[in-house]
Amino acid sequence: MISDHEPDVGRQEVAAATPPATVGELNDLITEMVMALSEAKALPGSGKVLIDREQMLAVLGILADRLPEEMRQARWMVRERDTFIARTNENAREVIERARHRAKEMVSNTNIIAEATEEANILVRRAEDTSHQIRLEAEDYAEDRLSRLEDVLMRVLDQVRSMRSELHQTRSIG
Repeated sequence: MISDHEPDVGRQEVAAATPPATVGELNDLITEMVMALSEAKALPGSGKVLIDREQMLAVLGILADRLPEEMRQARWMVRERDTFIARTNENAREVIERARHRAKEMVSNTNIIAEATEEANILVRRAEDTSHQIRLEAEDYAEDRLSRLEDVLMRVLDQVRSMRSELHQTRSIG
């Protein structure tokens, strides 16, 4: 039992004197602790037991010191893995946040482009309408001027004819 493991010997002395335990030896130490607790005297009316603290601490110290190096390395690796996973998760969260931000920017840019395209189309339609209106007005103006020129030319032509006719009459009289 527990008393067989020299509870008075310091933890460091035991660790230095004994090599790492096998799984079977560790199981034996745990079994002894369980038996010591189960055989401990109960305090009347409380359900609690009375154990020797020094004995328990000594056995726990022996257990801790005799854990195989592989278990210590495994604990270290688990801590390193947890740290790595935490860092990786944080990096992933940052990447996701940047991606969301970029997506919002792209959607915003897409909306701006769509609005600009719509505005440009409206401006092009207005320019085409204005151009069509100006062309119609220019054609109307040209038609009016040409019509007036035609009237003026017709009057001039009539005067030229009239003058020629007079010229022909004065020749025939004379």
